[in-house]
Amino acid sequence: MSISTRSERLVSIMAAAPAGGRVARRIGPRTVPLWLRHVLFIAALIGAWELAASQDLLDPAFFGRPSGIAAYLWKGFVTGGTLWRELGYTLAGAVIAFIGGSVCAVATGLLFMVFPGFHRASEPYLTLLNAMPRIALAPLFLLWFGLGIGSKIAVGFSLTFFIVLSATVAGIRSVNSDHLVLSKALGATPQQVFTKVTLPSAVPVIFSGFRLGLIFALLGVVGAELIAAEHGLGQTLAYLQSTFSMDGVMGLLFLLAFLGLGVTSLMNRLERTLLDWQ
Repeated sequence: MSISTRSERLVSIMAAAPAGGRVARRIGPRTVPLWLRHVLFIAALIGAWELAASQDLLDPAFFGRPSGIAAYLWKGFVTGGTLWRELGYTLAGAVIAFIGGSVCAVATGLLFMVFPGFHRASEPYLTLLNAMPRIALAPLFLLWFGLGIGSKIAVGFSLTFFIVLSATVAGIRSVNSDHLVLSKALGATPQQVFTKVTLPSAVPVIFSGFRLGLIFALLGVVGAELIAAEHGLGQTLAYLQSTFSMDGVMGLLFLLAFLGLGVTSLMNRLERTLLDWQ
């Protein structure tokens, strides 16, 4: 084959490749954005649910129906506005429990680092307390703190504290010992070792505890509201269950699920922002 013939074939292949690539990109699944695929999937799922409920394939008395759920949420947030107050009580309890539990847990973890003997002495008792199911202790918290928001904060606090404490201790223990030895060999003071080596290395693990602790603070508050409360989404959910209002029950369950998704996304974004230096 001559050089001119081979050159002509190479030119023809290069000319055909972009056109083929454009066709592949035009008809391939990557042309549909990810968010649009999620929207289409959810829309298809809701449509199938509504159709099954209208054809009595799914009993609305047990599963509800999307149109009824939308009507309940519209009435609760737009027309009547009663759900805003209940949502505010639940979020306030979860945020206070999360902040209080996280601050106390991080402070305790740092105290354990300064006094290792105190950590070894208190570890069996902390393990015993952590093994207690806090939801089962909710009636005791209700007796101590009443039906108001205080008992809900206590349940959320107890869940958040042990989760963040475990993450703090694990983060401190995960610091590379070679870095500590090198820092001390270079003449770093204990304060410099803590601020420049120990704390930066432990922060990612601690943030993982924060993310999980916020979710459990919300779960603890809602769980305590389900048992007994004056206000909150959990109290509203318990009332709807007792009256067999399945549209309202499913609506609040979806609302709580999106709340969990929202706080997780918020903590992930905050973690990426604060740890951008890594």
